Amino acid sequence: MPKPKPFSSLFRKKPQTLSFQDYYTKWFKTLKKTHLPLIQLSLSSSSSPTLLHSRIDILLHHFLAYYDTLDLAASQENLPQLLFPSWRNSLEIPFLLLGDLHPYLFTNLLRSFLDQETEEGEENDSCDGPWQVMMAWKNVSKHLMNHIDQIECGLRLMVPALMSRIKKVQGGFVGRIAEDWGADREGKRERIEEAMKEAMEEMVSVFMDANRLRKSVITEIVSGLSLYQAALFLEGLAQFLVGLREEEVLGEFKSCKNSHL
Repeated sequence: MPKPKPFSSLFRKKPQTLSFQDYYTKWFKTLKKTHLPLIQLSLSSSSSPTLLHSRIDILLHHFLAYYDTLDLAASQENLPQLLFPSWRNSLEIPFLLLGDLHPYLFTNLLRSFLDQETEEGEENDSCDGPWQVMMAWKNVSKHLMNHIDQIECGLRLMVPALMSRIKKVQGGFVGRIAEDWGADREGKRERIEEAMKEAMEEMVSVFMDANRLRKSVITEIVSGLSLYQAALFLEGLAQFLVGLREEEVLGEFKSCKNSHL
């Protein structure tokens, strides 16, 4: 008869079958070294609209493919590592919700382009770059503003719903574990193991729904923008991610943090 496993083994992480950290390292390198420079080149020169459109599609696909791979990693039982990613630095962590970028970040980034144009439009109408890029955010249509409002309205409904589901899963799991922990009843181990399995399955579902929301927001934003607006938005998103990992920026953040201790 096989020797029963120690009770503590229930809480040990299963071997990781997909190294998402390695994937992210390669994904980020491609973003920084390939896709970002190419779209910046298109925006700073007189590239053809066809070429710019192609580079927008490639960069958008790069972001969406990332979330598809993130879902795959979660389905292979890597969720604990994904919810608390060790590869994220101290500057990135405040921007995360359920292990990745908060969906509000995408709409806030888009709003920043509109706010910047409002602030700088009257002060400085002379800047370097192709005319289409300089004019991209001028005279934004009412249709686009309504489109942004609709996306933000959806986020205000869906983000709290995700957080509510997390609380429900955690509360239900803790309640079931507490009920059985001190009880000396037959089948206690099996009931606790089943509770853990159900909680993990629901957390994976919430995690994937969060990723689906992130993908949807990015896609909806890009679909409502003009060619040059879409290029600037995706360039801005890529620059933001790269900037959070720049040694100089991270060093300044740590110095500022330590000065307030």
